[in-house]
Amino acid sequence: MDNKTILKNIRLIVSLMELHEENPFKVKPYRDATFAAERNNDNWAMLSESELSAVFGKKVAQSIAELVQTGSCTDLQSLLQKTPEGVTGLLKIKGLGAKKVRALWLEHKIETVEQLWDVCQTGQLAKFKGFGEKTQQSILEALVFIQENKGKLHYSDALPLAEQLLHLLQECPKTVQADFTGSLRRQDEIISVIEILVASASPEILEEALNQYPHLQPTPQLSNPWTWRGVWLETGVSVAVNFCKPEDYIKKQLLLTGTAAHLAEPLAIGQTFMQWIRKRETFATEQEAYEQAQLPYIVPAMREGRQEWEWSKQFSITELVEYQDLKGILHNHSTYSDGADSLAEMAAYAKAQGFEYLGISDHSKTAFYANGLTEERVLAQLKEIEQLNAQLAPFKIFKGIESDILTDGSLDYAPDILAQFDFVVASVHSVLNMDEAKATQRLLKAIENPYTTILGHPTGRLLLRREGYPLDHQKIIDACAANGVMIEVNANPWRLDLDWRWIGYAMQKGVQICINPDAHQKERYDDMRYGVLAAQKGGLVKSFTFNALGAEQVAAYFENRKKK
Repeated sequence: MDNKTILKNIRLIVSLMELHEENPFKVKPYRDATFAAERNNDNWAMLSESELSAVFGKKVAQSIAELVQTGSCTDLQSLLQKTPEGVTGLLKIKGLGAKKVRALWLEHKIETVEQLWDVCQTGQLAKFKGFGEKTQQSILEALVFIQENKGKLHYSDALPLAEQLLHLLQECPKTVQADFTGSLRRQDEIISVIEILVASASPEILEEALNQYPHLQPTPQLSNPWTWRGVWLETGVSVAVNFCKPEDYIKKQLLLTGTAAHLAEPLAIGQTFMQWIRKRETFATEQEAYEQAQLPYIVPAMREGRQEWEWSKQFSITELVEYQDLKGILHNHSTYSDGADSLAEMAAYAKAQGFEYLGISDHSKTAFYANGLTEERVLAQLKEIEQLNAQLAPFKIFKGIESDILTDGSLDYAPDILAQFDFVVASVHSVLNMDEAKATQRLLKAIENPYTTILGHPTGRLLLRREGYPLDHQKIIDACAANGVMIEVNANPWRLDLDWRWIGYAMQKGVQICINPDAHQKERYDDMRYGVLAAQKGGLVKSFTFNALGAEQVAAYFENRKKK
């Protein structure tokens, strides 16, 4: 059992205890453990019970040991046994805390999502004590969001499952060639179907392997001789394995990877790219197919049918940003705010990874929930950065802050404090329910602040968890261009925000993009890889990627900006 699953179970225990109004002293160890978990990077499954006790306390350590050994624990089982399954499901709905779920269950006899949907649709929920029209609407929106995203996974979660499946198929003796296809190959941020293409003269052998794979549930009613379909049991995500003859592999991969819009590109001979491919017999490579069709080669990630053809008139695929192009990482959090690792540990790890610089941008004072820095603690951190820079040179730590954008669009430090940072990431973390006009105006004011260097995760979205707040993206990007403000592509797989669909427009306006991990522990630097994949989908090139610059160039940029 991995850390993510263990933490999910601990949080469920807390919610169920609160639902049943357990003694607060009994709840506290588990609640405290959820905070401790976010600051601990160990593989908990590999720790002894005494080692777990040092981090989480004896009671929670016992439960974690049980979870690792059996998949459950005594406290969780006893709570689940006295809670209807549907009520447990209600606890997962945004806007419904344990107190409200308890009221729905015990006072109004609502025990399922379906019953909750009915009382929302009929307007009854708003009449319940403690709810009201606003709560009813937010819960209804959450229910719609859950339904729309059922059976979907983040790319980062779908990828390891797909790699397992791909390995299984590649090991089959009759497999000639196999790879991802569809949205997975296009590196979409959300995956609803794990698709794989396999070249084989004997697909029946592969089907047998798939039918016997314990993680998959076949759906024969949706399958056919050339496509096996099923569901990944633990996640509910759909799986499609397409078979083809070895000589048809490249042709089939072209047709399955590109969207219909991409393949609809008209050719000079009066056919679409799709029609032309279908009439051809075979290709040696995908590059050859594009060349023969007299089209520029488009990498799989960009085959969306949006602006890739226009993009190709200005840029080449060799200009696309790659992970190895990144010289440093900005927007990271240390133990000064809500990070798991000290400033020194974050810097040493970045240096060991081959980066030239680290930008530290802990939370600002308004973010009290994240241990935001008071002015006094800001000064203490700046002093430590100077000491570490003397020790680690030529590696460089840049002095930054993630300053909360307040409701009125202002930043939450006075100018004399903001002036002491090398850069400021301005982000929204609260009051996420503004309409588009107010939310846009809020960000515009922050962008116009002379101390704002980077606009952080612009929409505040958490993929598969909550929608981002509505924005007029064109106005925001135009304002960034006018004020020399960069826009972040937040590489956290839950965010990937700025959305890749707006990267092309940002480049048109001359806006620099900064790919940031928003790392709260040093191991999360690896999330930069997901940020790069998302950036590639949007056609981001090295010349528009700020942190493709070296440390000296970045230092000069920050210094020149301060002088303006």
